Amino acid sequence: MKAAGHVPRAVADDARVIECSWREPEQFAVLFDRHAPRIHRYVARRVGREVADDLVAETFLAAFGKRRHYDLRYADAGPWLYGIATNLIGQHRRDEARQLRLQRALAPEPEIPGHAERVDAAVTAQATRGVLLAALAGLAAADRDVLVLIAWEQLTYQEVGRCLGIPVGTVRSRLHRARVKVREALAQAGPSTTLQEVLSNE
Repeated sequence: MKAAGHVPRAVADDARVIECSWREPEQFAVLFDRHAPRIHRYVARRVGREVADDLVAETFLAAFGKRRHYDLRYADAGPWLYGIATNLIGQHRRDEARQLRLQRALAPEPEIPGHAERVDAAVTAQATRGVLLAALAGLAAADRDVLVLIAWEQLTYQEVGRCLGIPVGTVRSRLHRARVKVREALAQAGPSTTLQEVLSNE
């Protein structure tokens, strides 16, 4: 017989899962199963796959420890988890900046192809990516957090505000400031390059 607090995985929202985990800690595994893949993707894009596994584990350990303080009015715990992950990333700011510089420095040289057009395309793509990485590394940490949560993770302004604990107006101003700075940097890569095209590249 199932325990009274048992949560059917297919029907319970995150708030219900978290509430039940107060009495049955093993229920928290449902939250991990639901959200770990996208949190891992986000962290990996921010600090690299080498660090991502550890930070994701720390994210869910921290969430488990804070679960009794979760606001049960929110059915989706995703923004809460993104917020915890972002705070952990913040502890690795210098590592993150170094990772971005390494990605730029270690970008593979284009192989020698048979046609000059292919050489031009490869060099242009590499230069554009390098400019973007440098631009992201040069942003204020708070502005960069907002930009990547919206551009990469497709969170809404309201979700980012909840994630970072800031008003929606602050989200908008930080996003605008970050976009202006990145667009200025991307202008060096060529007029045909758009912010969204480059940000959406892995």
